[in-house]
Parts: sequence; structure tokens; C-alpha cells
Amino acid sequence: MTQASERMSTLDAEFFFAEHRNVPLHIGSVAVFDGPAPSREELMELFTAKLPRVPRYRQVVRTAPFQLLRPVWADDQHFSIRHHVRQARVRPPGGPEQLQELAARLFALPLDRDRPLWEEWLLDGLADGRWAMLSRIHHCMVDGVGGNDLMAQVFDTDPDSPVPATASWTPRPQPSLVTLAAGELLEAAAAPLRRLGSVPGLLRRTDAGTVLDYGRGLGEASWRLTAPSAVFLNGFIGPRRRWTWTSADLAEIKRIRAANGATINDVVLAVITRAFRDLLIARDELTGPMMVVRSLVPVSVRGPDEEGAITNRVAAVLANLPVGEPDPLRRLDLLRQEMADLKHTHQAVGAEVLTGMAGFAAPMWIALGTKAAFRTIQPLVQTVTTNVPGPRRPLYVLGRRMAALYPYVPIGNAVRLSVAILSYVDEITFSVTADYGSVPDLDVFVEGIKHGLAELSSPDPSDQPPTGGP
Repeated sequence: MTQASERMSTLDAEFFFAEHRNVPLHIGSVAVFDGPAPSREELMELFTAKLPRVPRYRQVVRTAPFQLLRPVWADDQHFSIRHHVRQARVRPPGGPEQLQELAARLFALPLDRDRPLWEEWLLDGLADGRWAMLSRIHHCMVDGVGGNDLMAQVFDTDPDSPVPATASWTPRPQPSLVTLAAGELLEAAAAPLRRLGSVPGLLRRTDAGTVLDYGRGLGEASWRLTAPSAVFLNGFIGPRRRWTWTSADLAEIKRIRAANGATINDVVLAVITRAFRDLLIARDELTGPMMVVRSLVPVSVRGPDEEGAITNRVAAVLANLPVGEPDPLRRLDLLRQEMADLKHTHQAVGAEVLTGMAGFAAPMWIALGTKAAFRTIQPLVQTVTTNVPGPRRPLYVLGRRMAALYPYVPIGNAVRLSVAILSYVDEITFSVTADYGSVPDLDVFVEGIKHGLAELSSPDPSDQPPTGGP
């Protein structure tokens, strides 16, 4: 990349503008390694050597007054690796609960917008001689799949990989406001023609049946908003977070998938549905068999040639989790049918097109519209559920093997609980983020995930604990 600055995409800008004090919008993970722990200086040396592979890590966001210009990425004139590779100690005895407690506090903190929007924390003091790395990267930089690609750049697949030689780096001068304004005017003039020019290609790939399917899918998506939902899951979000996880055998998820003609995503959504059902029953909020929890399910729309692209390439579909259905296999079948129909009607592609069309708008309206949309749309959904395939081979940092990987996704305005699912080697992890004040019973939800997996694994559902409710 030779230019002095690069404009944000429309979707990236939406994530940037939607953030506020109580809703920091960074994604992240906690990676646990076998010991011994490296020093902070060793990690800083490693990241400095590998930063040329991810130039965005040394760039800051520049905005114009009143958001008159779209935000741009520009080199940080005062970059210091010490601001980004930090260290903290897990309190004794260093078990999972203590690690989750510390991670929740760090994840709740907003990133410093005057610096590149990422941090790595070396966490030592874990039991059994282990240590961890906590990663935070703003959602305006990358989506979950792209984050995986960045991890592949920073981590190694070979324990004997040497640390690359550190290359010198000189930041390019930041462009002036006049230069940015001139570039924005040229972009504004060219962008509509460029977008319209892509329409014929889209039409060539879209037949009349596809268009009819998409129209039908939009009608069904509207209908999904009319189903009775667990609105108590929406409400005020405070500045503190709860964060925890539970893990399962990926092979067992695959066995359930094969036995029921489903996908892995169908199975994990069914497991999450059981967890929400248990939470509603414990709170005496399950009102009937037709009740649902509406979940926004992000869907990656990256092409094979976009692996490693540092931007958001994600659309989303709206799925109703049938928490009112007491039979676990029936719940799985309902979700299988729903997700298949969403794919058939191309709703994820449609969401991407609609997002791209927002690029016609002026940056100020994108900023104002994004904040209004997050306030208006988010109460229509009760949760966000992400499922990202993770590395299938072990990863290493400075020769230490990564033993486990736990993802983090933020919660948003009025959405008090979100779930991130990530696989690593032969394990799949369900990580749950919740508002501290409104979800004190997060353990009920996590136990519900375990019950949801057990009931689908059991050949006889009667072997599982009763779920109660309607």
C-alpha cells in the first residue's frame, strides 16, 4: 500500500461510529499456552518483527469535524509497541474463573482512539505453569473471519519458527484536511458510477428465480419480527461485563450433524436455543410454545481471493431460535429448515448489497444513521450468535503451543448477551459475553449449553434433565 491514507469502507465506518462509552465494539480472544511464559520484552520483539505483515496495526483513524469526510486510516506518527503489548497477572489460584474475571475487566475497556485500535495482553499467573494472551482489535478493522487470518499472520504453525528480523519503519506523513477533502470529492464522484457499473455483473449472476426467492425471503424475514420474543433480554447496558466459556468435542458436533442431516451451524444454534430456554424458565419468562429469541447471525461473504483482507466482509441474517419448543430434535429440525430457507432465498447476499448501497450516503449521515439504527434495530433482536471456523492445526508463539482458544464478541445497545462459537483443532468453544448488571445468572445459560449438547448426543432424550416450561 503506497498511499498515505486509505478510506474506511461503509461497514467499517458503521462499526466505528456505533461505539460509545458503554458499548466498546472490539472483538478479541484469549489464547492459553503451555508454559513457560515469555517476557513482555520478548513479545514486543515478536510483534515488532511481524507488524509489516499487518500494516493496519500501525495506523490510526482520522476523522473530520462533524464527520463531513469519511474516516481514513493513516500511519501513526508516534507509534510505540509498548502502548499495545501490555501485561497483567491473574490473581491466585490462576484457574478459569480468575482468568475470566480479569479478561472481562479488560474486554470492557474501550480502546484508545488516538492510537492504532488493537492491544495484546500477556497474562501470567495461570495454574499449571500456563500463560495467556488476550487480544483486542476494533471491529472497524476486521470481522471474525478476518481476525482469524490476522492470527495466522502473527502466530506460527511450526514451533521451531524463528523470529523474523526486525525491519525499520518510517511513518508516512499524514495527509492534510485539504488533501482528504479533495480525495473525498473524487471518491464521491466516482463511487456511484463504480457501483452502478457492478450491477450488470450482478444481474448476469442472478436469474428471475433468484430474484423471486429473495423477495419471498424478505417477506419471511419481516414475518419473523412478528413472532413473540423474549424482550426482557433487551434493555440498558452498563460499562461492566461478564465473560465465560464452555467447550465441547468437535467430533461430537459433527456426529450430531451427520445423524440429523444438519450443518454444524444448525447444531450449535440448537444448543444455544436450549441455553436460552433454560434461562427463560429460570426467570419464569417462557410464555408459550411459539416464543422465540431473535438472533442476528453474521455470515461471512468473503471470497477465496479475500483471505487476509483487513476489513469487514460480513452480512447478517435474522434467525428465530425456537425456545418455546420443548423437544430438542424438533428444535434442531426447525432451525435446520429456517437456515436452509435463508440460504435458498439469498438473504445474506441481500444484506451485503444493502450495506454496500449505504456507501452512496455522505459520511455525516452514515454516522448519524448508524447510531440511530443501533438504537432502533437492536431492540428487535435479543442476541448475536457468531460461529467462526478456527485453526485446525496447533498454533505456536515463541515455540509455546496454544492449548486453547476462547473468542470474544461484544454486546451492543440494548442487547445484553451475545455468543461466539469458535473451533480450534478438535475442540469447539462457546464463549458468552453479558452485561454485568442485568445477567447475574449467566451460569444458568452456560449450563444450558452443556444440557443442549448432551440432549442431542443422547439417543434417548428422556435420559436428559427435564427442561420444564410450556
